[in-house]
Amino acid sequence: MKVMKFGGTSVGSIESLLNLRDIVKAESRPVLVVVSAMGGFTNQLLAMCEQAQQRDTSCLDTLEEARKRHHDAIDGVVIESMRDEVHATIDRFIDESLKPYYLALATNPKMPVDEIALVCDAIVAHGEILSSAIVAGMFEDGVPHLSLNYMRTVPDGTGRVLNWEETERLVKEDFASMNEGVHVAQGFISRDKETGAVTNLGRGGSDYTAAILAALLDAEALEIWTDVDGFMTADPRTHPDAVVIPQMTYAEAQRMCDAGAKVIYPPTIAPVAMKHIPVWVKNTFNPTAPGTVILDEE
Repeated sequence: MKVMKFGGTSVGSIESLLNLRDIVKAESRPVLVVVSAMGGFTNQLLAMCEQAQQRDTSCLDTLEEARKRHHDAIDGVVIESMRDEVHATIDRFIDESLKPYYLALATNPKMPVDEIALVCDAIVAHGEILSSAIVAGMFEDGVPHLSLNYMRTVPDGTGRVLNWEETERLVKEDFASMNEGVHVAQGFISRDKETGAVTNLGRGGSDYTAAILAALLDAEALEIWTDVDGFMTADPRTHPDAVVIPQMTYAEAQRMCDAGAKVIYPPTIAPVAMKHIPVWVKNTFNPTAPGTVILDEE
C-alpha cells in the first residue's frame, strides 16, 4: 500500500485534479490519497473569519464564490454517478456548518476569545473536507475517510502535538479493511483527545498527516505530490541553473526543510524515517519527471 499526498495546487483546478486522477489510476490498489484544501482556500477561510469578527457579512458573498468554485470542480472531474451526491455534500457543509459559524462570529460581539479560536479552527477544517469529497468522487472505487475520526492532538504548553497512542489505535480501526480501492483522507485536521474539539496539525500539516498514516499503516512508500519537480540545489527563482537533487538521506532532507526549503513540511520526515519508508517528492504538473527520493542512505 502506498500513501500519496496532494497539496493545494494539486487540487486547486480542474486541470490539476484531472492530473491527480490519472496519477492515482495508474497505481495498483489499495492506495491512500491524502489531500489539502483547494489552493488558496484555507487562507480564504481564515480571512473570512477576520471579516466576520469585524461584523462584515460580505464574507458570506465570498463563501458563495467558494461554493461555485467547488461545484465547478465537481462538474469537471467527478464521475457522473457520484455528482449529485458530491454536490449535496458540498452544499450541506456550507449551509449547515460554515454559514452558521460565520454568522455566529458576525452577530456575537461578546463571544469569548477562546470560543472564537475554537470556531475558527472548526471553520478552517472545512477546506480539506470539501476537497476530499470531490477527490473521492472521482473514482468508481473511491472510499472516503474522515481524519477527524482518528487524528488526535493534545496541548503541549506552546501549541498542540499529536497523541501517537490514541491516533494509532483509531487509525488501525478505521483502516482495518483497507484491502482494495482508492481511499481518500484529509490532511491537516484533527481533534483534541480529551474534548473532541476540532484542532489541526499546523499550516503544512497535510504532509505530516500523510507521513503519520504511512508510518502507522506500514506503507511501502510515501509520495508528496506538489508543484515542483523535487528538492532543488538552489531556489530556481533566483538561481536559474538550479537542478533537482535525485536522491537524499532523511537527515539531508530534514536539514533543508529546517533551513527553510518549502518543499515539504519539516515534521514530515521523522515518522517515515523511523519506519524506513522511502519518500518521493514529485510534480503533479510534470508527473513523468523522476523527482527526489529520500532514503536512509545514498
